[in-house]
Amino acid sequence: MSKPPMAAQMDGQFLSPYPPEGPDVSRRKSDNIRIVTPETVRPEHVPDNELLEKLHTYDNFYQTTKSLLILFQIMGVMPIQRLRGKTIFRWFSANTCWAYFVYTVETIFVSIVFKERLVLILKPGKRFDEYIYGVIFLSILIPHFLLPLGAWRNGQEVARFKNMWTKFQLKYFKMTGTVIKFHRLTLTTYSLCVLSWLVGILIMLAQYYLQPDMLLWHTFGYYHILAMLNCLCTLWYINCTAKGRVAGWIAEKLQEALQTKGSAKKLLTIGKLWVDLSHMMQQLGTAYSGMYALYCLLVLLTTI
Repeated sequence: MSKPPMAAQMDGQFLSPYPPEGPDVSRRKSDNIRIVTPETVRPEHVPDNELLEKLHTYDNFYQTTKSLLILFQIMGVMPIQRLRGKTIFRWFSANTCWAYFVYTVETIFVSIVFKERLVLILKPGKRFDEYIYGVIFLSILIPHFLLPLGAWRNGQEVARFKNMWTKFQLKYFKMTGTVIKFHRLTLTTYSLCVLSWLVGILIMLAQYYLQPDMLLWHTFGYYHILAMLNCLCTLWYINCTAKGRVAGWIAEKLQEALQTKGSAKKLLTIGKLWVDLSHMMQQLGTAYSGMYALYCLLVLLTTI
């Protein structure tokens, strides 16, 4: 008589029709296939509107530096684009196309001024100090031609730096319960933006009266370059001031945690904030390395 198909008795033990590993191993491969419908998957490109709204709400650093960002966009220096809760950079966005247009027009005019200034410098019979001033103000025009290489090439890194700031402020609020507010820094940013242009205009008008061969229309080729360099100083000051204030606030939180018993979790939170702040400082150098290289190049050329 044949043994039952589902089990067989051998030496007082029952043998299972399944392998020793269990019934799951013997299942067909088709049984492991999970059917996924569009309702069960959320595409990565679909933004989380609630999260973006929170990021925008707590992004006080963007509100503080908004005037400087808009000024850079108008000048075509850094054509990044601010969206709701995030910053992006695209090579063919509206801001970038505007930067292409502004740079093209400025390049034509600056090239004409550069040629005229070079011809004036090469004229014989000039005094030594006139040659020196001529070379210095000819060197000031050079950063304009290097702008795409020094600034636009790092557009993605600048956008990443801005987004790091945005996410950090929301994280700081969630971990400490305190909203980051940069008091009086907004007014400072507005003032320095205006001052950057005024200083550049005053410098060139002074040279128009002091240098005999500096024509008035020549000065228009320098205004935006000097304003850009002054705005870079403003940007560095604002970034370092903001980070210095945040570092001071984190240090205060650390002192409070050290004076409280059972604050190990809070100390871990503060440590994470310190690490994030350190990463932002590194990204600051990466993002603006090209632009400050232009600044250092100008300092080198005008002080040799």
